[in-house]
Amino acid sequence: MMPFSLRSVGYALRIIIAGACCFGIWFSWTLARADYLFQKDTEESVRSAIHLVPDGWEYYMRLAQFDRGHARELLDTALRLNRYDAQADIELGLQYEAEEDYGRAEKQLLEAYEVDHTYLPRWSLANYYFRRDNMPAFWEWARSAAEMPSDAVGPLFELCWRVSPDPEKISAAILNDKPELIRQYISFLLAKDQPGAVANIAPRLVRSGDPETDSALLFAVVNRLVAVNDAGAANALWHLLIERHWVVADITVPNNANFLREPLPVNFDWSIPEYPGLHSWPGSSGLETEFTGSEPEDSTVAEQAVTLTPGNYTMAYAYRTSDIPPDTGIRWQILDAKSNTVLAESPDLSSDTVLHLALAFSIPPDVSLIRLRLAYRRALGTPRITGTLVVLSTQIEALPKS
Repeated sequence: MMPFSLRSVGYALRIIIAGACCFGIWFSWTLARADYLFQKDTEESVRSAIHLVPDGWEYYMRLAQFDRGHARELLDTALRLNRYDAQADIELGLQYEAEEDYGRAEKQLLEAYEVDHTYLPRWSLANYYFRRDNMPAFWEWARSAAEMPSDAVGPLFELCWRVSPDPEKISAAILNDKPELIRQYISFLLAKDQPGAVANIAPRLVRSGDPETDSALLFAVVNRLVAVNDAGAANALWHLLIERHWVVADITVPNNANFLREPLPVNFDWSIPEYPGLHSWPGSSGLETEFTGSEPEDSTVAEQAVTLTPGNYTMAYAYRTSDIPPDTGIRWQILDAKSNTVLAESPDLSSDTVLHLALAFSIPPDVSLIRLRLAYRRALGTPRITGTLVVLSTQIEALPKS
């Protein structure tokens, strides 16, 4: 009897195991089939997914977007299946708002925040209070949203701008010392063409940010300030970057005076454009430029923005050329950055031996930002240049006041 009983138990166990395996296979297939139908993302396919897996809360969420007439019931079901689904709370709150049931709408959005303290519920509440014209609550939740890390805070700034297009008010209301928030606010203000406000905010990023992450943005700020001729703000930010060791710069004027380093992508270092037929290389020997005879007739070899106070100055420079005849159009220029007026320019550069020269110039009282430009403009009656120019050094010094 015992062997027979053991065999019966063994058979029963095998049957149970086989049944469990079959159930597992069927259950896995059902889940896979439901997920496949859900991914098809049509109203019919989502309904079919719910038929297969009735407790798939995310399926009810998606169906509510298709079936707006039953959205509230579907979202209620999603929340019953998953009480911690903040997205369903938000969608249900918006549904109540659309039905002008503002009390329940506010309650549902606050419940979303109770179960999820991340950015989305805070942003949703800020939007809700904006639409309800409740400005104290709006600023409270806008500030709360700004406290959460997010890579897409631009819409929050845009909403604040609609409430008050005042950069200082927005800064005071929601800005904190998180670098990810500051850099997005700077980008927002640049897009809004608010360079003055950017100049006030940028130092905060220098103090809290990281050179590897934020240098490019701050160079863009310096360049924008130069472009609008705000010499004071541009110079202040540039020197702050130097003081905080974000950049390597010289104490000489101009910066990188001997072209020993690759220029930084900022107006307070050399811009060295490339053209067909004209190529330049900074290095230990200075700036070497090759003219092939097919370069543009009017081009900039090198240029740098420089801030100077009104007064008298001299620019010393050393250079040599090879196969470049006299009076063919290469010269140094000092220009008013705002009006592009030429304040002074050197004789044409041409010398087979190293030549040390100086150019005297004056900065008028209404000029604070200049452009130091090495330019080529083909002289009338001469062919395009074929040859080499090497600039060994440049230096600007103030002359003693008389």
